[in-house]
Amino acid sequence: MFKVLDSAVPIACWSCSVGHTESTLFCPYCSKIQPPPGGDYFSVFGLKPKLNLDLQALETEFHRLSRRLHPDRFARAEENEKQWSLADTALLNDAYRTLKDPLRRTEYLLKLLGAKTEAETKQAASPQSAGQGRKAPSRVPGDLLEEVFELNMQLEEMRAARKTGEIDPALEAGLAEDKKKFDGLLAAVDKDLRDEWTAWDEGAAAVRDAAQKKMSALLDRRRYLSNLVRDVNETLGV
Repeated sequence: MFKVLDSAVPIACWSCSVGHTESTLFCPYCSKIQPPPGGDYFSVFGLKPKLNLDLQALETEFHRLSRRLHPDRFARAEENEKQWSLADTALLNDAYRTLKDPLRRTEYLLKLLGAKTEAETKQAASPQSAGQGRKAPSRVPGDLLEEVFELNMQLEEMRAARKTGEIDPALEAGLAEDKKKFDGLLAAVDKDLRDEWTAWDEGAAAVRDAAQKKMSALLDRRRYLSNLVRDVNETLGV
């Protein structure tokens, strides 16, 4: 079931003592800086959690808040305000870096919803990785088994050939074609993710719940494909 994200907690401004429920960097009544709010990254920008964001508006608000939080503005302020300007700036930067990137934004929202990726689930369940800092290996997507097996064979051949200095142009060309194919699969995953963003942003609870599960699966698939493309690039020296 969809979990409502509402981190607003009644608080009183340290300066004017007026209570408010906004998760904000500045008091909405006296405009004094506040200690880092305990809400989510979306609330830092006054946004409700959603995936389709106006990135230009996000950037504009980031720069506006960055100017208001600049330490030079607090040179003669109380010591707590000076410290809050630094802490709020760090929070603002983290929030902006996360929300401006489509994949990090998706992962962040899913974590807010309590979702775990396949990799995280397997890591937690694996007795061998427990306490050893090792990640459980990713499972090959069922529809890619043959292609991934063939690709790994080609990668091993290319690595062996590079060690001996005898590069097979046909093998190199084949790997370059495979890279194009997996790049295309990555693009397809990104399109599917964008479709699920709209479903989550605009759908009812049941639709959002289904979109959440699909996004988690798509992110796992994307990580696997990204690792394949990375391996091919490294082997080809791209």
